[in-house]
Amino acid sequence: MDFGITIKPDISIERIVALCRQAEAGGFTYGWMFDSHVIWMDPFPLLTLIAANTRKMHLGTCVTNPAVRDVTVSASLFATLNQFSNGRMELGIGRGDSSRRVLGKKPTTLETLAEFVHIFKELNAGKTVELDGVPTSLVWTSGKVPGIWIAGYGPKALRTAGRIGDGVILQFADPDLIDWCMGFVREGAKEAGRDPGKIEVMAAAPVWVSSDLKVARDHVRWFPALVSNHVMDLISKYKPEELPPALTSFVQNRGSYDYHHHCEVGSDNANFVSDEVIDRFCLIGPIEEHRKKLDRLRQVGVTQFNIYLMSGDEEKTLDVYARDVLPHFHAKVPS
Repeated sequence: MDFGITIKPDISIERIVALCRQAEAGGFTYGWMFDSHVIWMDPFPLLTLIAANTRKMHLGTCVTNPAVRDVTVSASLFATLNQFSNGRMELGIGRGDSSRRVLGKKPTTLETLAEFVHIFKELNAGKTVELDGVPTSLVWTSGKVPGIWIAGYGPKALRTAGRIGDGVILQFADPDLIDWCMGFVREGAKEAGRDPGKIEVMAAAPVWVSSDLKVARDHVRWFPALVSNHVMDLISKYKPEELPPALTSFVQNRGSYDYHHHCEVGSDNANFVSDEVIDRFCLIGPIEEHRKKLDRLRQVGVTQFNIYLMSGDEEKTLDVYARDVLPHFHAKVPS
């Protein structure tokens, strides 16, 4: 199993770079950045700095979306960073949540996402595509296409990930729900004539190592509230019987959501989140419990666990995981 970190770009730039250097030195092989350009700093200057200050860590967005930048802009950004980082870039992409909703806009469609990914791949591969009748190419690109990771929760999005993605991003650490999700990913892969076993599987969630479960839960309670935004979107599109109650029932008492307090410890956004949901979606408790749950995640097919590193005491969390968790899973270094 690989290990990664995701940083919310609302801390000092110096600390962002330092955390990524610490993570790489500790054996983490992926570094991701949230992309919500209105409520936080833009990720791409930061990814440039991180690439300049790391050697092997793969870097990318977790996640961007097809609407926040023109596809030619995104393709050029990643192609430039891929040259600068010697091919270490990864594209994590979804339909859009915070960066769209904070502007009063809805997520894009899966069709738009799939078209974006196709054009992005072609441009990064150095091929010519027709855009509004104009032949367009990045003649200077290295030709190396970043890995494509598709984020989703619903059956349609998960099948799309299976059809077009190199990896799938699942924002929770619930082994049973991940197993349910992977059934749709495998269906999509088979529909496209692809080998489902070659699709990488990321589970992304915050962690808190402590024997004091009350303290631990308080530090990560914001995360199921984040997930609830996507669940509400699912409920509007699917019949109840098409979705597992373990995913949908926890939003029954959800109130309004303020994106200006997105992913914030102690935010009122999370007042409705129960301890039971926290325990399923996150990794908390003594370090032995973290290892046990990571073993379960690996057993259901997770190939990368991505720590949402924004619950507080980030440096300590990296130290503890580097010392007490990563060696247990023999994290490999990407070539």
